[in-house]
Amino acid sequence: MEARQQGLLETQPLQEVDEDVVAALSNSVSDEEREEMQVELDKLEEEISTLRQVLAAKEKHHSELKQKLGVNPLNEFRHNFNKSWHEMQTSTAYKKTQETLSTAGQKASAAFSNVGTAISRKFGDMRNSSSFKSFEEKVESTVSTLKSKVGVPSNSGGSFEEVLSSTAHASAQDTPAAATRLTESSEQQCQNTDSF
Repeated sequence: MEARQQGLLETQPLQEVDEDVVAALSNSVSDEEREEMQVELDKLEEEISTLRQVLAAKEKHHSELKQKLGVNPLNEFRHNFNKSWHEMQTSTAYKKTQETLSTAGQKASAAFSNVGTAISRKFGDMRNSSSFKSFEEKVESTVSTLKSKVGVPSNSGGSFEEVLSSTAHASAQDTPAAATRLTESSEQQCQNTDSF
């Protein structure tokens, strides 16, 4: 029975106790001991009540001071968040993670730089290849053909965009005349059908 009893504070939840065991325990306590226990119990209850009153008074004073200082729940939350954030940033785990991520970022940056350099080099090699030069010559030939059709001298230079722009401009000038001719021919057909 002593192995199961640990004193006033037990870690196990209260279990139903057999009435015979309760009766046996109450018979083993003398009247004097019972009175002493009752007095002690009354004192404990009075102390608990006093402590509750003191705690309530301190909580009230605490909230009054906070109110006078302008501390509201939002400010308190911000303060606690900032404090926690600072503590986290100064922690060893955070510093190690930050260093690791910084190193990884530097390595990734270097890798992207190397990839960019390799791609540039490949484009340079491709531009110097015979197939690209052949394609470039065909484009230049097409551009000079367009220039000659538009009426721009072939030695005038100009970029591909300028040639396209001038071609579009020339087409726009031809469009009103073509639209007028189309309208006139449509009117003639209508007149011819009316005469039947």
